[in-house]
Amino acid sequence: MINLAVVELKDIVKYLIKITIVIVIAVGLTKYFSSFKTKLNIDKNSLLSCLDTVIPSIKNVNKKDEVQASSKNIEPLKMALGVELGMMDSTEKNNSTTQENNAENNSNQQVANNESTNQNLEEPKTNVNTEVIESNVPEKYTSEYNGVKIRNETDNIKLTEEMMKPDVNVNMKNILIYHTHASESYTSSDKYKYTATGNFRTTDTNYNVVRVGTELTKYMEHYGFKVIHDTTIYDKSYSESYDRSLKGVASLLEKNSDTDILFDIHRDAIADSSYAPTVKIGEEEAAQLMFVIGSNGGGSKHDNWNQNLKLAIKIQEKANELYPGLFKPIVLRDSRYNQQLAKGASIIEVGATGNTMEQTLNSMKYLSKVLSEVLK
Repeated sequence: MINLAVVELKDIVKYLIKITIVIVIAVGLTKYFSSFKTKLNIDKNSLLSCLDTVIPSIKNVNKKDEVQASSKNIEPLKMALGVELGMMDSTEKNNSTTQENNAENNSNQQVANNESTNQNLEEPKTNVNTEVIESNVPEKYTSEYNGVKIRNETDNIKLTEEMMKPDVNVNMKNILIYHTHASESYTSSDKYKYTATGNFRTTDTNYNVVRVGTELTKYMEHYGFKVIHDTTIYDKSYSESYDRSLKGVASLLEKNSDTDILFDIHRDAIADSSYAPTVKIGEEEAAQLMFVIGSNGGGSKHDNWNQNLKLAIKIQEKANELYPGLFKPIVLRDSRYNQQLAKGASIIEVGATGNTMEQTLNSMKYLSKVLSEVLK
């Protein structure tokens, strides 16, 4: 029994020694491979650093990996900071996305406008048949001068022959085109489809009256006129649109004091797609135009109103000669519409909600021909 116990104790001691040796070897190997891994990491970082220097495009990828790794470490801190930080992150992402989208939209709009401007211009024909397409809105007027009809809606102004005689004294070569109600738009067509941001409104300048102004601008420049086209969206706050355009246009006139001709391009405000005042010129359909002239009838100082009216009559005389029916009767109203700023200022309403962009662009082609004859 004693010998058996001794043998068993020796075996146990040997077993423990073997276990100890295995553990020592395992620890040694672990330390060895750990240091080897560190060395590999250092070598990897050194290699990536070299690649960053030699091939700059790789640097952005490496940095992206570093940022992602850092964000994993920061995430628990974000959770500790709570909901506010999450809201801030969300707001920043939304703002960033909005800025990127706006930049892309502005870029697309600029490209579209440039493509439009670079297109070959089609010279408008003269000596062609014209025909007004009937609408359900009757033509009303109170005065007439040499075939030009005027609807006087003022309370106190009585138009005389002398007031309507188109003897104008303005600088004809410089033109400022702007849009107090820039977001006004038209009925979508296959070529000009858009997403409305209001009732026949959009802030996309490829599809609202700003696009109409761009068409008139390129034609007038083709005829040798100096044109400033202000594409500012003044009606983001509709009730303040005339105050905003007053400041904007006044600022432009300070820098261009030799400019007398101001055209505020609008669209008829009737929000009824069944109303589309149209004239057929040759084989083309064009949206009808209408001058709206302000006055001092409301009591506000406006020394230029009669000159503004005379110029509108002079332009419409020529339009009646070249393209009868292109214009509806001139409207004279008590409000000034910021036309006190110049001696040749007017609103030109281009079509209505029922017209298409194609029809309004045709109108600008024919209007430019008329203006080139009057203002030359």
